[in-house]
Amino acid sequence: MAQPPTIPQKGISEPSYAVHRPETSAEASSAGPSASQEQHQDDGSNTPPPYSGPTSPSLNLPSQSVSSISHHPGLPRLNYALYAPPTFSLSSDAATLTSQDPTLSVYPAKLISLIQSLASIPPKPIIRITGRCNDTLDFDVKINCMNLIIPEDTKRRMNYVKTIGHGETGWRGDTKETTTPTVTGGLEEWARKYCADQSSIKHFLLKREVSNWDTSYLEGRLLSLVSSTAYLGQVTVKFPVTHEKVLVKPPDKINKFFSSVTKVFAGSHKYEVVKSVWPYADVERNHTMAGERRVVVQDEEEWFLHWKDSIRHAIMGRRSGWVTSEDQLEFLMEPKVGEVRGNPTQWGAHVG
Repeated sequence: MAQPPTIPQKGISEPSYAVHRPETSAEASSAGPSASQEQHQDDGSNTPPPYSGPTSPSLNLPSQSVSSISHHPGLPRLNYALYAPPTFSLSSDAATLTSQDPTLSVYPAKLISLIQSLASIPPKPIIRITGRCNDTLDFDVKINCMNLIIPEDTKRRMNYVKTIGHGETGWRGDTKETTTPTVTGGLEEWARKYCADQSSIKHFLLKREVSNWDTSYLEGRLLSLVSSTAYLGQVTVKFPVTHEKVLVKPPDKINKFFSSVTKVFAGSHKYEVVKSVWPYADVERNHTMAGERRVVVQDEEEWFLHWKDSIRHAIMGRRSGWVTSEDQLEFLMEPKVGEVRGNPTQWGAHVG
């Protein structure tokens, strides 16, 4: 049987890097080192601050040309190639990218570089509204909310990267959640620990998440909106997020069945210690202690007022698919009966 690869010492003492965000000007060419990354590592706090400015790109980072940033009118300025990196596959629900490239589980420097790159792009938050009568799906509409965490002006972005905090319970390389071990070297030290772990069943996870987005408030507003259409069926409002996880694990040494059995009985060594956080706003909605709330793009109520007619139009049209700006135009030019004036006819459960 082939011997497992030895863990090389190469890359162990390499310097720390901040998350890379490509610059479109020379504004950071002479800036000094920043401590913005360090304040989100093991700093003695159990919870991250409600907001931290974008990670400084002033450190010596792996270069990425401006030409790699795609610019499409109406879409966020991002390097979309990072959503489909080599050796990775996307899950059927589009939530998790997974790679079993053996080098990522052996060489800390390769894992660090990968996590830094993939932490620089956001997840895709979605609003999904469905209406169902018994076994009949009357409508299923989705709205892409990714542009609400990515402003056109890159200087207004609030995203940051944090590692698990001191005393915080989480997956720290064990088969269960613990508060130890504690590290002081941030991502670099966690990557070294993962690569040095000789367990054949292990994984390293980057989680992308949206913070300070008041989905409960939006759920109430959207349920009221559907009610205004006189729909009588069962309505659900959900907030799924795609492209939210990046999972690295070693290849199966024997076969998938054996690995699955081993995972059930022995457990997997899980390293889920890094998060890429994309705030909707600097604090939660109706936050009473921080003064005026600053949103990245648009307040939840402003967004609702902007999109409510388009969403209502799609629901009354029994749509199954995405709501886009085309629905705004269609509502204005081709309103359905009951949308502009008068009371809509009841529809859905127990009708017709």
